[in-house]
Amino acid sequence: MSAQVNASDILDGGRWVSDGGLETDLIFNRGVDLPEFASFPLVQDERGAELLRSYYAEYSAIAEVCGEGLLVETPTWRANADWGRALGYDADGLDRVNREAVALARGVADASPAVRSLVSGVVGPRGDGYLAARSGVDEAADYHAPQVRVLASEGVDLVHAMTMTAPDEAAGVVRAARMAGVPVAISFTVETDGRLPDGHRLSEAIGILDGADPADWYGVNCAHPTHVAASLDGRSWQDKVVFFRPNASTLSHDELDAAEDLDPGDTAFLVDSTDALRPQLPALAVLGGCCGTDSSHVAALWRSPSSG
Repeated sequence: MSAQVNASDILDGGRWVSDGGLETDLIFNRGVDLPEFASFPLVQDERGAELLRSYYAEYSAIAEVCGEGLLVETPTWRANADWGRALGYDADGLDRVNREAVALARGVADASPAVRSLVSGVVGPRGDGYLAARSGVDEAADYHAPQVRVLASEGVDLVHAMTMTAPDEAAGVVRAARMAGVPVAISFTVETDGRLPDGHRLSEAIGILDGADPADWYGVNCAHPTHVAASLDGRSWQDKVVFFRPNASTLSHDELDAAEDLDPGDTAFLVDSTDALRPQLPALAVLGGCCGTDSSHVAALWRSPSSG
């Protein structure tokens, strides 16, 4: 990916269907065991790879029916050094699995009947997505650089860091993306009070990045729309939120972490509360789901009769 890519040309003013809660769907709806909540090892097994293709095909069908673009987001949220080590992957093994994940996602995108398709290389937090990150910007940049570099070298259209819990780690991902010459989106997560796990308001977190390490796009994931609503203040930062992948459940992160069963939420309420956000997030263009959502939730958000 060239450093000269104009990020505004990537999304091209269109609307894009993203996928749902990959890991919770696989675990609770499809009976797949995911140690450490990691889906990336599936790409190295043909049965697992075919399951992922089937999963993504449901969202491809939604994009086709709606006449919108498809954003295929790689299953690499946990494919970084600390989580990889816990699963027995060394640096070379992580490089290989990230490359294979991009190849799988590109195959899905190329085969999709959607009007257009892109591949997003997903980066997750170094630690738990529900706990505040403590690393500084430079440390985070060094940490995430190997994964971002591999995703970029394999030709992803953009990198998307999701479930960011603090602005410093997010800024580190942005710096890693700039070094790799790939456009980057940052999606923060918020608690029920609309604040990041580290206590920053969403407006403050975006403001910190914009002041020093601006991302190409911002978003929110892994929070119910009603939680995001608590962070909105009518200011100009809201015009920069392009990505939204909400949770189905209204439970807090602590409650979700302790839950033994899936909370699929109230789909009608998810749709209504998302609709209530739209006038306040005028740049919203990429819409999918996060924990507890599957293709039926995303189809409802897109008013699609198809869930694959």
